[in-house]
Amino acid sequence: MKNRKSLILFCLLILLLIGLWVIQIIKGYVPYIDRWTRELVMILDNSIIYDVFYYLTKLGSGSFLTPFVIIMAIVIGVLLKNWFAAFIFASGTLMTHVLNILIKKMVDRERPSISIALDAEGYSFPSGHAMISIVCYGLLVYFLRKKIRSMKVALVTHLIFALLIFLVGISRYVINVHYLTDVLAGFGIGFMCLVAFIYLYEFFKKNSSTY
Repeated sequence: MKNRKSLILFCLLILLLIGLWVIQIIKGYVPYIDRWTRELVMILDNSIIYDVFYYLTKLGSGSFLTPFVIIMAIVIGVLLKNWFAAFIFASGTLMTHVLNILIKKMVDRERPSISIALDAEGYSFPSGHAMISIVCYGLLVYFLRKKIRSMKVALVTHLIFALLIFLVGISRYVINVHYLTDVLAGFGIGFMCLVAFIYLYEFFKKNSSTY
């Protein structure tokens, strides 16, 4: 019960912070954190670090995630012998993508730069790569974790996926196709979506005789 209350409080704080950013953006102000972090982007431009993140960002692009999600959904279904888990994984990722598009249209923020090659078109807030990656990879490790018996292997798996999610998201800031608040908001909203899909899965698992 305490963990649930803490989670709810954490999500409310995320919503409050994102709400403040949205109000500033809609009114035409640039959040302080974006103004403060712009110089670093310019320094990293055309550097080795930029080149590394240029390739890392591909792991959150639609061209990569679409076949990846289909394949992993099949793997989850076969490995766990649970096609509802596979459905939650695939549909959760898709629904997060749709939600991201809706929020972007409502906030209507222009990107710092446009690049077709970097899958950076349309509006900027929140980052789709950050938001979708945390749901996609988060759900994947959540379901795969059910087949991992070793605590050490489970911990390493969690750390690897957490690092992957962070790098994919932050890559959008480094390669200058999103502001930092776009990425942070993407992580925040994506985290709440991830929690919602996990709770949804556990609710149906608990209340269904088909499991």
